[in-house]
This record gives sequence, structure tokens and C-alpha cells, in this order.
Amino acid sequence: MKIGNIIEGKFIDRPNRFTVRFNYNQKIELAHLRDPGRLKELLTPDAELLLRPALNTANRKTKFDVIAVLKGDLWVLINSGFHSDIAANLIDSKLIEEFNGYFVEKREYTYGKSRIDFLLTNKSGNKMLVEVKGCTLVDEGLAKFPDAPTSRGKRHVEELIGSKRDDLEAAILFLIFGEDAKCFSPNFNMDPDFSSALENAKKAEVHIIAYSFKNSYKNGILEITPLKRIEIRNSNPI
Repeated sequence: MKIGNIIEGKFIDRPNRFTVRFNYNQKIELAHLRDPGRLKELLTPDAELLLRPALNTANRKTKFDVIAVLKGDLWVLINSGFHSDIAANLIDSKLIEEFNGYFVEKREYTYGKSRIDFLLTNKSGNKMLVEVKGCTLVDEGLAKFPDAPTSRGKRHVEELIGSKRDDLEAAILFLIFGEDAKCFSPNFNMDPDFSSALENAKKAEVHIIAYSFKNSYKNGILEITPLKRIEIRNSNPI
């Protein structure tokens, strides 16, 4: 995936969950942040940002959208608006064995009390539910999710566990936006409830998949390409 029309700015602060103030051409501007995480390790004073002018500003207070932030010498995508397309491309890529033979039948599929990101099907009529989570927290090679408590995420995992009783295949796909990630673990210290639900999903034979991406920025274009599947670890501190 390529994201164009990019500008560069420097992070100032985060007045609220969905708004960032940044410096651009010696002016202070506001941008919409489409990422519910805390991002404390990434959004530090003067951090370099990639942003894009909003397509329609008529009904919004911000003229820009945050796309990515620089961590060391690596760009990290922090805009969940691209997750669905990135995941769909990965599903179609045949890079992940569990998805081979399946294609996307429907996005935002209602199951139980939740909207699950994808309903897949294959030529035999078998169905698979896939929930996608974006992961930006990478600490010394260990990718961890979530970086903030997520009751919604826990509910999604529990719905997938329940889907197994309906003879559906199910998978949770973690998109790791840090090419320095070597392995993945649920973040028990941040959210023990979600992490325990993920462990229960594994026991219920829900596929748990983590795949890292390389983010390259040049000449106003951010290119996001699949890098590698990474190992899942259980880092329960108890």
C-alpha cells in the first residue's frame, strides 16, 4: 500500500484522545488522530510526524490527519483507517497459510453483538471470521497489544470464541507496524482481561496471527509492505 500527499510536521501535544497539535511551517496546526491507543512511547515532544491534508474539512475542526510517527529511524503507522485495506491485501497475498483458499466475502460483518472486520469464505462454502488489531507498541523486539485497556477488543475475542460453537473458523490478525518486532505477546500488565481472553481463544483453536510490516517514506509517499510473520509468545507475568 502507498499513501501519498504526505506532509511532515513535529508533534507538540495531544489535547485529547483524537487530536494532535503539531508544528508545520512555523505554524501550530491541529490534526485528527485515528488511533485509540496511548502511544506514549511514540508521541514524545518534537517527534517527527507524517500527516495528510484532510479530504473534506467542512464538518471538522482539524485540517489534517496523522499518518505515522518516527521512532528512532523507523516510521510507525498510527492511523487505523488503513488497517482494513492492509489486512485485506494480506489475506489475498497467500503469505498466511490459514487464509489460503479464502477470499473476503464481507467487511464489517455483524456477528453476535459485535462487528467483526471480515467474513471470509472459500469455494467449499466454509466460513471464517477475522478480527484485525493494529499493534504499534514494540519494546526491545517484543510487540505487545494492547497499549491501553480495551473492553471492546475483549468482546471481539469472546465473540470469536463463541463462533467456534457455530462451526465457523476464526482468526485474530495482529498487524505489527514496527519492523523491529521479533515476537508478539498479549500485554498482560496493561490489560489482563483482554490478554486472558486471547489465551482462551488460543485454547479454543482460534488462529492467532501476528505479521510485521516495513514502512518506507520517500518523496511524500509512505509505502507499507508485508515483512514477516512473527512468533506468538505468552508473557503472562503470573
